[in-house]
Amino acid sequence: MAKRLFDIVLALLALSLFSPVMLAAALAVWLDSGRPVLFAQVRVGRGTQPFRLFKFRSMVVDAAQRGSHSTAQNDPRITRVGRFLRRSSVDELPQLLNVLRGDMSLVGPRPDVPAQRSNYTDEQWALRHRVRPGITGLAQALYRSRATPQQRLQADLDYAQHHGLMIDLRIIALTVVQVFRRSSN
Repeated sequence: MAKRLFDIVLALLALSLFSPVMLAAALAVWLDSGRPVLFAQVRVGRGTQPFRLFKFRSMVVDAAQRGSHSTAQNDPRITRVGRFLRRSSVDELPQLLNVLRGDMSLVGPRPDVPAQRSNYTDEQWALRHRVRPGITGLAQALYRSRATPQQRLQADLDYAQHHGLMIDLRIIALTVVQVFRRSSN
């Protein structure tokens, strides 16, 4: 209950604080590559319930037909504006709406697409989905996008077993450091 209240209050504050950035991002996506500005994709949430995750569109409109659900470095499907949005993590800001809807938390394992189910054992899949997925997680805080699949899995499972408000605050602080460190490179 405290975590849900924490999520709602911080998501509302973040939406207020970042609304000018979100408006600018929406305008940049529209001017660069047209509509839709937002991208919605089915992801797996707590209790393995599917939900629609929202992001600013950072790839070409028909990206799903042109390749896999994961991207590679210099993926030609990523738009010019999309590269900046991804590098700065601004593309993730619409997920604050997923937090308010209760689909996600601010902190938790990143939500998988259903096709990623085959990457886990039954036990790993169940453990990972005992908690709400998050905008950021332990793997993103520690490694950003440089984690190996094994590092990401271990961090997600560790979080699912040992989550709490103090851990969430630490992960949020580490994520902010990672975002600013990455953006300044």
